[in-house]
Amino acid sequence: MTVDSEKDLAELDDVADRRELRNRYEILLQEVRVSLPGVQILLAFLLTVPFSQRFAELDAWGRRAYGVALMSSTLSVICLLTPTLLHRLGERTARVARLEWSVRLQVLGLALLAVALLAALWGIARFVFGGTAAWWMTIPSTVFVLSCWVALPLTVHHRRPRPSGSANRAPDARGGRPPGSGA
Repeated sequence: MTVDSEKDLAELDDVADRRELRNRYEILLQEVRVSLPGVQILLAFLLTVPFSQRFAELDAWGRRAYGVALMSSTLSVICLLTPTLLHRLGERTARVARLEWSVRLQVLGLALLAVALLAALWGIARFVFGGTAAWWMTIPSTVFVLSCWVALPLTVHHRRPRPSGSANRAPDARGGRPPGSGA
């Protein structure tokens, strides 16, 4: 028997699984509340940059990096705010569809955040340290983002409980053999 929280979203029914869908939506909105302030701060910073004295010193590549960071952070904010609007304005009985779109937009919003962060990093590092240093900073950061935000979630699997028995018991608190394991 499958518990509702272990069911795939496509297996849930708008009416029969109303409580489970509501719980999942609440969790998703909490996740958005965690990520949204950081994106908003980045966007606010990017919106003020053109008014700084040294912005005029940016060359074409610096302005392109700025444009990518500005656009992707703006789109990220839109994607991360949309689940809240879907929750408030979407059809109440279309629970599965609202949740599916909210998850998609949250993932897209976080991907756009990664693009904004990396473009801003490259542009600033290039302006301050030069092109070579900018690549040396941005490439490892890109690998780290992909490792944490893509590879790790795709490789984390549910652990099945171990069957009970003396061979599977944990060692005692002193670091010795499990109790009752003999010698």
